[in-house]
Amino acid sequence: MASWSVDSPQRLTLDEPVTSLDVRLVAGRLNVVGTDGPARVDVSRIGRRPVIVEHRDGVLTVRHERHPRLPGVLWWLGQLGRRFRADVSIAVPADAAADLALIDGPLVVSGLRRRTRADVTSGQITLMGVRGRTEAKVVSGSVEALGVAGDVSLETVSGELVIADSAAGSVRAHTVSGEITCDLDNPRGSDIQLSTISGAITVRVREDSDLAVHLHTTSGRITSGFPQVRDRAGLGAVRDSAGIIGAGAGKLRATATSGSIALLARPVDGDEGERP
Repeated sequence: MASWSVDSPQRLTLDEPVTSLDVRLVAGRLNVVGTDGPARVDVSRIGRRPVIVEHRDGVLTVRHERHPRLPGVLWWLGQLGRRFRADVSIAVPADAAADLALIDGPLVVSGLRRRTRADVTSGQITLMGVRGRTEAKVVSGSVEALGVAGDVSLETVSGELVIADSAAGSVRAHTVSGEITCDLDNPRGSDIQLSTISGAITVRVREDSDLAVHLHTTSGRITSGFPQVRDRAGLGAVRDSAGIIGAGAGKLRATATSGSIALLARPVDGDEGERP
């Protein structure tokens, strides 16, 4: 096993293969990118607590030496945040599985294509060009997924979810308090489920989509750019709209407890070619 204790800005290059990545950091910035070259760890900023880098049996681990015991009380005062601050960029093979956790700060992931799990307590997660199975969760903050594919599951307690230019076959997006905005370009048989307790949902799909649609809100309005998706009888303030777009090979379900839902139709550009 190779091991390093990094207490100053440093770049490490690993000659041995990496099949999975496990990151546990407290505060700072974390960037992870899939690459064709050797794995690298670049620590550009470091607080008083070192970052431990280990490689064993194909597993690359990057973690703080010791986590604070009371992050909910002392750490938020700023002292522990400065002590554990680290800005880390990691390059691993695109087929490596990644399990990433950061308590406070932004996390950016790009180019991975196997399995990615990202967990942030307070901050922001950005996913770009990620494939395979992807899970992202933020307690306080937003998630942006750009150009993702495969199976995608996004969740935030307080914050916004944005999905753009997505061709994911399966999408699960849930917020407790926050808006959901989706621009989807999905293959046949896609399964899209969007839900929020308090917030609005806006979803845009291609005019030539094949989707069975069900939209439901307890308190709010439903608007649709597709004449096939019509209102159904509701009880009191409850609103329901449903319909079949195209052949209905896929599914789109959007549910809001307190908020409105808008389904928009996106024109199909002539240079887009055939649908995947």
